[in-house]
Amino acid sequence: MATLSTALIFIIIFLHMYFLILEMFLWESPFGRKTFSMSTEFAKRTKSLAANQGLYNGFLAIGLLWSILPGENSHSLKIFFLSCILIAGLFGGFTVNKKIFWIQALPAAIALALLLVPVP
Repeated sequence: MATLSTALIFIIIFLHMYFLILEMFLWESPFGRKTFSMSTEFAKRTKSLAANQGLYNGFLAIGLLWSILPGENSHSLKIFFLSCILIAGLFGGFTVNKKIFWIQALPAAIALALLLVPVP
């Protein structure tokens, strides 16, 4: 279970770094506008909000990366950062777009479950 949860955590780290790049640097690009189905005008108006959101995604990714390092609090850090991602993904899924649930919340929920399932 530990190997599987760690592999999933690496995928989640990659996803959140991708979100950071997309929201901070590619928001107004054709790729960013297409990804989020936005007009040029809307992307321009919301650029600073997206950059702020991207920065938070980066913090979550770095926190998860930190949790993978060996240490006394490693397990607790994994639970904390995965819980943050799960809650953010649930909130985004309910308030913004249901796809956020599948892309963000579900992987975090699975990784969290793998961490919390007792190993015989």
